[in-house]
Amino acid sequence: MAREPSLKEQVDALDRSIGVLDLQWWTLVEVLGSDAETWLNDLVTANVATLPVGEAVRSLLLGPTGRIRADLLIHRSALAFLLLQSPGQPRRIDDLLAPYVLSSDVVLAPSSWTPAIRPARSGPWVARPGAPDVPVGADAFESWRIRCGIPRFPVDLDEASLPAEAGLDEAPVVDRDKGCYLGQESVAKVRNLGHPARLVVAVEAPESVTQGQEVTDQKGPVGRLTSVDALGGGTAALARIRWEARDAALSTAAGVPLTRR
Repeated sequence: MAREPSLKEQVDALDRSIGVLDLQWWTLVEVLGSDAETWLNDLVTANVATLPVGEAVRSLLLGPTGRIRADLLIHRSALAFLLLQSPGQPRRIDDLLAPYVLSSDVVLAPSSWTPAIRPARSGPWVARPGAPDVPVGADAFESWRIRCGIPRFPVDLDEASLPAEAGLDEAPVVDRDKGCYLGQESVAKVRNLGHPARLVVAVEAPESVTQGQEVTDQKGPVGRLTSVDALGGGTAALARIRWEARDAALSTAAGVPLTRR
């Protein structure tokens, strides 16, 4: 019997783009029907019409005011789109999308089929088989994505968040050129006329810090640590801070300095 990779080996595999994520706890929903591509493309932020068969892209489902309702991976197969939703999100993606089906030739169905998703720091999360593939569990993935500065909903972002808070208003997550999608006008308004009230930033500490700790600048509290890499000793983290503190020197309330990564 093959030896199970250690957590360090799993994180290393993700760094080398050969780690295959264990999706057994994720919500998997297929989108089927002759209208599936057009219907889905009109709702989510990514451009699924140009997504190659066998690849996956990160996308958001927004509300009318541009707030995040769901954070997804969308995988395209030869027959359907597969929506992959990470655990802990407030509402299932099929429940959120069902009211929009109306008269479209679209069927939302739970799926038991799981593609071999290989996360990437940037670009598509490829679902084609790799050689070799290393199985990766939730703990290793969480450590890796924090070290990479990848925000996660609803941990680093919540239902009051705009994509711009975490730099997610850029391709491929938000495609600015594809046309309409839910919340498009609000996303464009923030991008063209203003800025979000808060930001998610990747930080490094010289000693261990913990999730939920208050973040301060020289004037006082400005936010909190939302994610901390426990496997890496608790020194890499993500923080959600007020816009006004974007260029300020940050530290925890206990005085541990936080350096931008």
